[in-house]
Amino acid sequence: MGTLCNALNRCARKAEALVDDFWNHLRVSPSITDAAVARIAQGTKLLAEGGHDRLFRQTFQILPGEKLLHSYVCYLSTSSGPVIGTLYISNKRIAFCSDYPLCYYDAPGYQHWMYYKVVIELDKLATVDPSANRLNPSEKYIHMITRDGYEFWFMGFISYDKALKSINEALQHSCRTLSLF
Repeated sequence: MGTLCNALNRCARKAEALVDDFWNHLRVSPSITDAAVARIAQGTKLLAEGGHDRLFRQTFQILPGEKLLHSYVCYLSTSSGPVIGTLYISNKRIAFCSDYPLCYYDAPGYQHWMYYKVVIELDKLATVDPSANRLNPSEKYIHMITRDGYEFWFMGFISYDKALKSINEALQHSCRTLSLF
């Protein structure tokens, strides 16, 4: 009976963490409707394009010997607010692409639309720091700083712990590969 109770408690903690992460993901969005529509749009895009791996290759031009390890839905913090998209983790780099194209003006009256993309090679990362809001610990972030001083804040993960673990594993693999040469 004790073993059964322990198993149920573990399942309940995992379910609670997943619901908490999902709720945080929805709260980061400017509106819950926007987040829901973005998830539907991403699912449709994945089906049409043939999955995360194929979408990653089309969006970022795969490098020789590169393999996509994992992908996670999240937000990238920008000066104009959070941008919803997908964080791709490969054995050579970390990349983010927004779910929607964003509007910008390169000159008065010249409107352009493009996807917001970030690409960081693993060997160019200086630090990856997990962090949480002190006032609300369920708001978790992954703070990345490149060797040349650029900072990126990723937040609103549905699977925060898995994303952090995947990033750390990719970095460890990258360090082992670099030390072999």
